[in-house]
Amino acid sequence: MINLRYKWKPYVKYGQVFEMERNKVIYRQGETGRGIYYLSKGEVKINLLSDKGDERIINIVPPGMLFGEHGVQHEPYLTGAVTTRPSTVYHFSDEVISLICKEHPEAATVYTNSLIYKFRILAEIISHIDSPVEQQMAYYLLKLYHENGNVPMNQTSLAKYIGTSRISVNKVIQKWKQDNYIELNSRQITIKNMEKMKAIASNQEEA
Repeated sequence: MINLRYKWKPYVKYGQVFEMERNKVIYRQGETGRGIYYLSKGEVKINLLSDKGDERIINIVPPGMLFGEHGVQHEPYLTGAVTTRPSTVYHFSDEVISLICKEHPEAATVYTNSLIYKFRILAEIISHIDSPVEQQMAYYLLKLYHENGNVPMNQTSLAKYIGTSRISVNKVIQKWKQDNYIELNSRQITIKNMEKMKAIASNQEEA
């Protein structure tokens, strides 16, 4: 995903810019699509609501990334998007996207690659839903690390990320801290033993 970051930046001049406060809803799951968005500054969480109304965070959007790609041509948004800190967001309507791609054909490739990446994320999440909590946690920590260069996540958010309780997450966190696999710093988790985390994520940890 790092290869996708800031690829849309040359086209922000075509978009409509919004300065958003923390916890601002950008779009809701099921709403009629209004185009796509680009995060210039801040942070956005992408959540998925179950039929029972339970929220599960499925992605954290870092600056320099598109999101809401499934909302083109008035298709309903498959997820919801909410700012987690003050953010600068650009909106691109269907008409504007068509204009950009007409004047800059390479933009279509950027959009398509971003869309493919997001659907791949959904497929990976589905494949991990029934995995043990510890394995899911390791997978998501590695995913966030590779996407952001760090893990901007606290225990409450991580619990929503994997659809479990904060208590369950805390038990694993405390175990990992004791084993010196991770380190906690305010709103961030630092991975100290990358190889061990990869082994847990792939369910290949030695007994």
